[in-house]
Amino acid sequence: MRTAPSREQTVGIEYYYSDTDGTDGQLRVRPADFQVQELETVDPESVDSPTGDYPHVLLRVTLSEWDTNDFAQRLSNDLEISRERISWAGTKDKHAITTQLFSVARIDPENNALFSIPNADVEVIGRIGRSLQFGDLGGNGFEIHVRNATDTTVVDAITAELHTHAMDSNHSQGEENRDPLSRGADEVSITVPNYFGHQRFGSHRSITHRVGRAVVRGAWREAVLQYVANSFESEPKATQRAREFVDEQAGSANPDWEEAIERMPGALRFERSMLHRLNAADASIESDAETWRHALMAVPENLQQLFINAAQSDLFNRIISERIRQDIPIHRPVVGDIVCFQDQNSPTGVKRADPTRTQLATERRVDIMRQHCERGRAFVTAPLIGTKTDLASNTPGEIEENVLAEYDITPADFDRPGAFNSTGTRRAMALQTDISTKIGVDRAGEDYDDIENYLLEFKLPPGAYATAVLREYLKVNPAKL
Repeated sequence: MRTAPSREQTVGIEYYYSDTDGTDGQLRVRPADFQVQELETVDPESVDSPTGDYPHVLLRVTLSEWDTNDFAQRLSNDLEISRERISWAGTKDKHAITTQLFSVARIDPENNALFSIPNADVEVIGRIGRSLQFGDLGGNGFEIHVRNATDTTVVDAITAELHTHAMDSNHSQGEENRDPLSRGADEVSITVPNYFGHQRFGSHRSITHRVGRAVVRGAWREAVLQYVANSFESEPKATQRAREFVDEQAGSANPDWEEAIERMPGALRFERSMLHRLNAADASIESDAETWRHALMAVPENLQQLFINAAQSDLFNRIISERIRQDIPIHRPVVGDIVCFQDQNSPTGVKRADPTRTQLATERRVDIMRQHCERGRAFVTAPLIGTKTDLASNTPGEIEENVLAEYDITPADFDRPGAFNSTGTRRAMALQTDISTKIGVDRAGEDYDDIENYLLEFKLPPGAYATAVLREYLKVNPAKL
């Protein structure tokens, strides 16, 4: 098995699923190189429908070089409405061309402000009776150009390896169907580990999972210092020195938090907010846990929840990696696994798991559950740990329990105040998708300048990371993904 780069290993991503050397290359050289389109599941009423029954105007928006949150703020400013009246189904990458849905409550659909934002193509498509909720989409379709690859000849070999994982347990497939590449198939079924991408934990400073692990253990002081005092070499020197000063003061009997605030760059407003609370409380190394928890709660609730989500994601990644290390399949069950069934509302081309419909793979039922997984009707899961998360049994359960024990965490530890609480769920360990690969051809079918560029097209369910697929092909430092 091929080992992942050390930076990925820090967030539990320890292995590749393919052993073939990667292509290397660059992503997002141009915004059009990375295109994402939501697979829509919302069926709106006519824009002329009664506003009392359907107060939310539904927009289909194509954005270039816009962060989703920043665009929503710009939209609220231009419409002169509260930001709370704007909702969307999924957050998208800024360095891309993205097409997604937004709902806006109680506005005139002909308001010129809708259509005057730079790099935003807005289409009014109807009305709905409620605001969009996070996850109100069937998935995402991706068209991704990889440029300046060092070796495109390995693309087919990588695809073949990932296809083997998709087919190695499917006894119902004849040999003639096991190598679609040799038959010139437009799309090939592949399987990759459903890892949470490195960006889940902070693209430049991967600390959110460390903060979250400290929170669930009730180590509030450690959580604050992980966020404020943990310096990274990738940061500016002044920022590194400011964080090191905070670390020094945290170990002092009489910390100078006022000086720490003065040294912390103004752009790091969350760090400064925590320090202001520590200063107001005159917090020292002996301060009680409540003082440090109050400091951590200076950040918005969505960031508080992100800390917990990141801790869950890191543990999930580590469970997948341990199964791969032990050569236990992640795409078909063994005795003790908890399997969930496919979402019956999955759109065409997307294999989406429904974690509310689960079943234990017992000795008596494991074979039939394996058949369901082979046909894409079910998925082997691992836990996103929370207070109500069921753990697997037998060997899968031992792996889950050992990973938790390594970090001194139990499901009950997620019973924390406010946004730090989580009941948990389970998530499919493997991503299955059909992929199209084209070397030296762009999305319009025109030739590239040379063959050191290639195009990948695939669809993924909500919450899945395109980097889970891309990393298998490029095999580069995650910073390049």
